[in-house]
Amino acid sequence: MALGGLFAAMFTGMPVTALSARLLPTLRAKLRTKRYSERTVEAYGDWVRRFVRFHGLRHPSELGPADVEAFLTDLATRAHVAAATQNQALAAIMFMYREVFETPTGWLDGMIRAKRPQRLP
Repeated sequence: MALGGLFAAMFTGMPVTALSARLLPTLRAKLRTKRYSERTVEAYGDWVRRFVRFHGLRHPSELGPADVEAFLTDLATRAHVAAATQNQALAAIMFMYREVFETPTGWLDGMIRAKRPQRLP
């Protein structure tokens, strides 16, 4: 992909050819095989795409726990997402590593999940 096409893909929402050629279709197929809802399939695909773009289009197999934590921290601090949204992103990333890459996700199990703020009566 030409450099101009790479930047266009990053900022216009166009699918990145290398990413969508193998990773995303495999992710969708695994989700559908396990009978996840169509909305969950879309959401997980979007989270994986955002995760890869956040790390400069590096393949997720090259990334580790510090990279996952950096992404989730950025969601909380810069994007100000809710705890449930951050947990959904973590679930999508865990599914990708566990089911698509078939790697042990012990390093993700220890990841601290966002907590909802406590409501006082």
